[in-house]
Amino acid sequence: MGPSAEQMNAARRGFQIVVAATRQLGIGKKGNLPWKLSGDMLYFKRLTQETREAGKRNAVVMGRNTWESIPKKFRPLPGRLNVVLSRSAQNNENVNSFNTSAQGLFDGEKGSSDVAVHGSLESALEMLASPDFRDSIETVFVIGGGQVYKEALESPLCEAVHLTEIDSDFECDTFFPSIDPTKFRIWSSSPAKRDKESQYSFLCYSRSGKVDPPALPSATCSKHEEYQYLDMIEDIIENGMYRGDRTGTGTFSKFGCQMRFDLRRSFPLLTTKRVFWRGVVEELLWFMRGSTNAKLLQEKNVRIWDGNGSREYLDSIGLTDREEGDLGPVYGFQWRHFGAEYTDMHADYSGQGIDQLAEVIHKIKNNPNDRRIILTAWNPSALKDMALPPCHMMCQFYVANGELSCQMYQRSCDLGLGVPFNIASYSLLTCIIAHVCGLKPGDFVHTLGDAHVYSNHVEPLKEQLQNEPRPFPTLSINTDNKDIEAFSFEDFELSGYEPHKKVAMKMAV
Repeated sequence: MGPSAEQMNAARRGFQIVVAATRQLGIGKKGNLPWKLSGDMLYFKRLTQETREAGKRNAVVMGRNTWESIPKKFRPLPGRLNVVLSRSAQNNENVNSFNTSAQGLFDGEKGSSDVAVHGSLESALEMLASPDFRDSIETVFVIGGGQVYKEALESPLCEAVHLTEIDSDFECDTFFPSIDPTKFRIWSSSPAKRDKESQYSFLCYSRSGKVDPPALPSATCSKHEEYQYLDMIEDIIENGMYRGDRTGTGTFSKFGCQMRFDLRRSFPLLTTKRVFWRGVVEELLWFMRGSTNAKLLQEKNVRIWDGNGSREYLDSIGLTDREEGDLGPVYGFQWRHFGAEYTDMHADYSGQGIDQLAEVIHKIKNNPNDRRIILTAWNPSALKDMALPPCHMMCQFYVANGELSCQMYQRSCDLGLGVPFNIASYSLLTCIIAHVCGLKPGDFVHTLGDAHVYSNHVEPLKEQLQNEPRPFPTLSINTDNKDIEAFSFEDFELSGYEPHKKVAMKMAV
């Protein structure tokens, strides 16, 4: 019996792909790049040359045509072991021994001691897995061309894909294979960059099925977006101001923070702990319908408003005549009936007040350049009647390039319990409104006023900080419905959510 697939893979080196491609996955024309992007070239150099550990270097593996497309004065690529795949290479154990045809690759060229030639990707990876190279080579990168990419992307040894996605039309005759979403998931993406007339972003995909991501290069342009949240928590615990608060619990806080999440390719549901997704969806739909009745959420076993709707709590803030579960003119009421007089959670408010949500949708559809596309829950005249004044108090929408983005301002930000929910909720709101308006989701920008960690959340959050982020899931809206009030939980399909376990924290009321 021959060796198993697992044994064969163990004898070869894992690797990562580096490629620049258009949205149509075009990568070249007549053996050359159809574009000149100085920012991408600089990123390629840093990505493939820099190492995390001093004294090591990386390897770049390429086909012969890719090698020959590099100007002679730049090859071999300096500071890296260049591995060239050529069918004319001898099949022997001396990796720097070539027959006459292969030796011709390097005639008259300097630095050929930094070059190895192999007849196949398989044999190159076997060489790089040998003790001498495993100890001296930190990361192996496959850098082209088309046939090599195809073989590499199909290999189970491919750990990650670093893609420069070029958002411009270039005529190409060579293409990168489609990235199978069941095998690779988006790990991170950079904000868009512009070089003359071309716009591009740096993306990183990691292989699915791995509990933890591969060791990514130190020069990877973009970090997983969840690190914004984790770094903020760590900073506030270590450097935040200790203050008293309304609940009597005490907080470590910082004033004025911001996070940005890309909604184009994934959905920012935090992975370093499990977030109650069904609760996120049901609460948002409850807001969108203008409801203020916490019992409707209780019926769906969503109990996030139980504390602020309890008899004891309502009595403690002077709302002794309010029925238990009646939260007053909170978020949904302000979104759909701003300015109307509130009586109780049972009244019919149809046609009363300003329907801000409907106005937002109307403006996005009919005047997308309007700078007044704003949804606010902060109504000073109604604060006294609310069980809890709005924490996430206002958001603004922005339309560009067929995409809808949203920036939300949150005055009071409970980083342990509330903020993970708020990130997901407003990201979902952006996706829903984009769907209703025939747009694609863009960015969600979260601006935080008083960002705080409750003192009784410090230890659970320190536990959470030990968890490495995992790829964000993806969201699909599986309905043609355009009625903002007619969505249900079943319309939203979340794929690939594989978080760490729940981290329990007590809510401060």
